[in-house]
Parts: sequence; C-alpha cells; structure tokens
Amino acid sequence: MFSFKQFSVQQDKTAMKVGTDGVLLGAWAPIDHNPFSILDIGAGTGIIALMLAQRTHAEQIDALEIDEEAYEQAVENFENSPWGDRLFCYHAGLDEFIEEPEDEYDLIVSNPPFYSEDYKTENEQRDLARFQDAMPFEELVEAADLLLSEDGIFALILPYKEEQNFIALAKESELYPIKITRVKGTPTSHIKRSLLAFSRNEKAAIEIDELVIEIERHHYTPEYRELTKDFYLKF
Repeated sequence: MFSFKQFSVQQDKTAMKVGTDGVLLGAWAPIDHNPFSILDIGAGTGIIALMLAQRTHAEQIDALEIDEEAYEQAVENFENSPWGDRLFCYHAGLDEFIEEPEDEYDLIVSNPPFYSEDYKTENEQRDLARFQDAMPFEELVEAADLLLSEDGIFALILPYKEEQNFIALAKESELYPIKITRVKGTPTSHIKRSLLAFSRNEKAAIEIDELVIEIERHHYTPEYRELTKDFYLKF
C-alpha cells in the first residue's frame, strides 16, 4: 500500500504501481479553469483521479481502465477514499468508450503506457503484444478531441523524445499546447519526461519551464517538494 496525506492506494493486484510519472501529472495538471468534470484515460491504480479529486471540486471524475485487475484495484481505491461519491471507473478500452460518448470533460488526463527502445525481452511475441497494447497516440488525440469541452484542457505525461511528435499530432485535431514542463531526474541528467497541457484555443505564448526532481538520491529539489507537498507524507 502507498499512503498519501489524504488517501491511500492499494497496488497489490496490478502491475501498474504508483510511480513518479503519475504523481507528477496528478499534481501538475492545470485546474485554474475549475473543471466540473474530469476524465482519466488509463487509470491504473486510480492515483491521478484521486489526486485530482483532492485538488478540485469537480463533481464528476471518471476513470477508464481496460485491464481487469487494475480496474478492480482502482474501484477499491476510489471506494476507500474520502471522495468515493465523485469517482467512477469504467472497465473498457478507449475505442469502446468513445463509440457512444455521453459526456464532455473540462479536464482530460492521461499517463499513457509507453516502452522505451531498450525495453526488450527474449520473447519477441510478448514484446510485440506489449507494444501493441500500448495506447496509440493517435487514438488518445482523437479521444481528447471528441470528449474535451470547448474551454477544456487535455494534460498528459510523455517521454521527452515524443514531445514534438505528439504536439504535431494534436495540432492536426486543433489542440494546441498551452503549457509544457520538461522533467529531469537530476540537474545534470538529460530531460526524461514532458508534461504537456493542450486546449482548443491557440495561445501566442506557451508557458514553458523545467522541473528537476532530485539534487541527489532522495534529496529532492524545493520545486518538486512544492509541487507534491499536498500529497507525499514526507514533504
């Protein structure tokens, strides 16, 4: 179990453990527009939806999870949280979910599955299946375009090397970046992740900054502490 200040996350049933990527997105996703409805695509344990339940007054927080064990875990975590009445998890794939969209969302978030080039096992068939299981970016953009409200925001975390590719893809659906935060593990390491926020309204100036997580092992930067202080017990 992973305990935060206001809720806990059980993760014994799922391979999708609580990780820095999910916590970053949950803490970073823009909420200045006071979203009424939120959708988390690929919920895993439900960590991002739970963080957004803590951060916002959104009355409808839906999560989508295709993996049965992760879905069951997310439901359990939602029910055991202080915000169970606002959180709901669908057991479905994204393609299934968007077939008959019933709602628009003011905030859509996703920490999509991705595998780096160095992710390889001895089993080629299994590797291929894992790669094909990963949510295609095209599908994610299509869903965001379909489900995002007029003034809504779509936020996600990606490997930095995918940043430009994803921005170009989003532009084809008239979704434009409004905020980008590039994440480094330490001051001297390469940029590893990009936190991206998109809207339907193109802005002349995109807000771009950089976030360093650790000064050295387990010695966190003031910026990372500030971002996550409402969640981590030790902060």
